[in-house]
Amino acid sequence: MSEVIVGIDLGTTNSEIAIIRDGQPYVLPDEDGDPILPSVVGLTEDGRLLVGKAARNQYSIAPDRTIKSIKRRMGEDIKVKLGDQELRPQEISAMILRALKDRASRELGYEVRKAVVTVPAYFNDGQRQATIEAGTLAGLEVVRILNEPTAASLVYDPGQDGGTRVLVYDLGGGTFDVSVVSNESGVVEVLASHGDTQLGGDDFDDVLTNSLAEKFAAENGIDPRKDRVSHARLQRAAENAKKKLSDHAFVRVEEEFLAEKDGVAIHLNVEVSREEYEALISPLIDRTLDCVQRTLDDAKLTAAQIDRVVLVGGSTRTPMVIRLLEERLGRAPHREINPDLCVAMGAAVQGAIIAGDKIGSVLVDITPHTLGIKAVGGSGMSFFGEPEFVFARILDRGTPLPASRSEAFSTMVDNQAEVRIEIYQGEDEDVSLNNRVGEFMVTGLARVKRGNQIVVQFDMTLDGVLKVTAREKASGLQKQVTIESNSNTYATRDREAARTRLNDIWNRSFDAPLSEQRGTEPDIDYDGIPEQTDDPMVPNLEPGAMEGQRESIVALALIEKTERLLPKAAEEDRPELERLSARLRDAVAAQQWPVVAAMTAELSDVLFYIEG
Repeated sequence: MSEVIVGIDLGTTNSEIAIIRDGQPYVLPDEDGDPILPSVVGLTEDGRLLVGKAARNQYSIAPDRTIKSIKRRMGEDIKVKLGDQELRPQEISAMILRALKDRASRELGYEVRKAVVTVPAYFNDGQRQATIEAGTLAGLEVVRILNEPTAASLVYDPGQDGGTRVLVYDLGGGTFDVSVVSNESGVVEVLASHGDTQLGGDDFDDVLTNSLAEKFAAENGIDPRKDRVSHARLQRAAENAKKKLSDHAFVRVEEEFLAEKDGVAIHLNVEVSREEYEALISPLIDRTLDCVQRTLDDAKLTAAQIDRVVLVGGSTRTPMVIRLLEERLGRAPHREINPDLCVAMGAAVQGAIIAGDKIGSVLVDITPHTLGIKAVGGSGMSFFGEPEFVFARILDRGTPLPASRSEAFSTMVDNQAEVRIEIYQGEDEDVSLNNRVGEFMVTGLARVKRGNQIVVQFDMTLDGVLKVTAREKASGLQKQVTIESNSNTYATRDREAARTRLNDIWNRSFDAPLSEQRGTEPDIDYDGIPEQTDDPMVPNLEPGAMEGQRESIVALALIEKTERLLPKAAEEDRPELERLSARLRDAVAAQQWPVVAAMTAELSDVLFYIEG
């Protein structure tokens, strides 16, 4: 067995380390199951080193003893202050690399010594050399410095032999680059690249932080940015709000005791809409689109000559980025693989290639169709009004699962008391050309003027179960419906029809209820459920007796899943999970099938929200 060469994404905001396992790239998690290591280094008051989450958590209360976004300073002949020490950027980066190296060594059971480390395509020689030096300081032999866009293209096409051109749009926490990558007969080459070492998600945080600070100052007469700790806390709140706005139309930003005035604590409590946030970051995204065009020009290609657009970096989750890229390039970007992890995975692929190992395609679960609702077009998406209906997208095709997205809509007439939510799947803007999958009514809305906002949220599990929630924003009134995937719904309906037909045939043949027969019956496997089992929790029913058999199998599978998730669940969620699991197990043992069905549904709902 060849020595493992790990792949490392040394990022501005977050870093990851990956290996090849069973032919596929796998990002190694920490003890809590989190694959992401925040690229933050700090010192405690007594001088102990902090790397990762602990350092990031300390930043808001001790920014003078914490360093983040050091990647922006790589290659500079400077020293940065960490407490009472002064260190070079390479030394700070080495601490991050050492933490990742130790994580991999614990996982593999022996010391990791070799790595492929990624850098932005536009990094100059000094920045690349500084990265190699950081690896050496961490005890790693950096066998290859790999361009981030090349890494991303490798994880999407690890065994690509044909000629393809991929545009990689990489918007991370602190840096941005866009590259056109050519893959000809397995040879990957960056044809052109442009970027900005001072543009990324950190800048999105800054514009939102400034907006929140200005609102706070206008209301309270105090600018929280003037106090270093208050500023750091506000930045953290803005970052969390930014992430939530990627999935939801509104977010409430709350930060207690942000400032003090005349001996009285002042709290931040303000709502931010996605529309407001997008207006703030629009100039920054426009800068990235200018780089996209320059890169295409340098590569002497048009948008139509690009075979695939790939998104890299956590900031590409911003819906506005996806929307504008699709408009500019005429095709939906690929984001099936977690944009935070795909560069590390690609580095692991390169490491495996160097080591002579075989790799396969990456497998992901995604939404196969775009999901949305029927709405009125025109100046905005609204309920009712002129019958010019359009398909309002909420959950786009290709979104990795599980997923949660929401959009805001509004009523069209004064005193509108109800709205009908009609759910469709498809890709056409004309809603009538898509497939209708369900509907429900929300009644009892507030009697107010037109423009009453209704937030519609789609939540889809790994199993393809869709939950649609409509909530009146002003009052909190809401209604929810659960929709099984079409294939599952059809299979259930078909199975029940087959079961009824068989019962009828059997009853006509033997003139007795199927459950009372003691003879032989057709050898039919309902969902692969065995009729007899040695499991003491599953009743051994007589041949032909189907009552409770499916319920018990489903319930036991759910109990097993709950037991697997318990160690990873939050401490406050564990008692409820244990209680529901125990009640369900007792109901199965007692063969109380109506109770089993009810408890299964209840436990499924709890697991859905915990996993989401």
